[in-house]
Amino acid sequence: MAEPLKELYTREVVAALGAAVARVDRRFDPAVFANAVFDRTWPQRELKDRMHHIARLLYTGMSGDYEQRMNRLMRICPPFRGLPYLLFPDIVEQFGLDHWDLSMRALETFTPLCSSEFAIRPFIRRDPVRAVKQLRAWSKSPDEHVRRLSSEGCRPRLPWAMALPEFQRDPAPILPILETLRTDPSEYVRRSVANNLNDIAKDHPALVLDIARRWLKEKPETHKLVKHACRTLLKRGDAKALALFGFADDPALVVHRLALASPSLALGDALVFTFEIHNGTDDLEPVRIEYAIDYRKARGHHHRKVFKISERPVAARETLTRRHALRNLTTRTHHPGEHHLHIILNGTVKASAPFHLLA
Repeated sequence: MAEPLKELYTREVVAALGAAVARVDRRFDPAVFANAVFDRTWPQRELKDRMHHIARLLYTGMSGDYEQRMNRLMRICPPFRGLPYLLFPDIVEQFGLDHWDLSMRALETFTPLCSSEFAIRPFIRRDPVRAVKQLRAWSKSPDEHVRRLSSEGCRPRLPWAMALPEFQRDPAPILPILETLRTDPSEYVRRSVANNLNDIAKDHPALVLDIARRWLKEKPETHKLVKHACRTLLKRGDAKALALFGFADDPALVVHRLALASPSLALGDALVFTFEIHNGTDDLEPVRIEYAIDYRKARGHHHRKVFKISERPVAARETLTRRHALRNLTTRTHHPGEHHLHIILNGTVKASAPFHLLA
């Protein structure tokens, strides 16, 4: 079993941070810092809480004003790369809201090392107009990490981050950023543009479809971006989105012999199912093949989750078998009772079967 992410904050990580700060701040005591980090509350703290905790102690253990502390952190940060060091932009988020220009410079410095996409969001909430101006400037940076920050940081529904309801209501201010980056030479940046558009599609599907139609006329790399941007609409079975990519409902495409290996399962088992796809035409255009599970929730209602199998041509008759693990995840808790499996072709449910999850 993989080690929990919170265990990334080892004593070695904390010691290295403390030693680096002590080299540029004679008043910083790395031993006091480490003892404060690993206090009696440490075992109970989860990942983000540990990050906030270390960031706060690192900053408050330093001497000088905000400018002096930030300048020191920007000097020592280059060797510290990866997820644990999100604590650097977190310091800006916690202590820098009243120091706009310096905080923007710090976030730009930190983002190639560990990404400042979470830390920029309180600044957007504080002053959206000023923040968008900064994001648009970043969209023209020579550094791909900074360009990605300009898109990722303003996603209306960035997972695990503060929501941006102003852009959920009206994404118009951030659309020029996405237009600038849509043909970016870095796929890393273009994928962020797609994720941003996918967020927007959840509130403004017609707007995203209009953009998708226009961008599909451009370079091949933009086609991949558009497909990824429309993934939520495709999973929802949005007819206009499906038609945009050539997936029309076809009565000649049918599903037969949907069979479950067992209709009753326990948590931890796998749902194993087999089905046949019949193509009643000679047309070998790609078919979008998906399955959905209506998960029973704690209060008895159901919530559908769609899983893509493939997009490919289907011959006259094909048999497919799939295994789906029924285990609890950080994003999904299973509840006993009746669930429903659906086989979906080009956005249309073609066959369904119930199964029971035992208590």
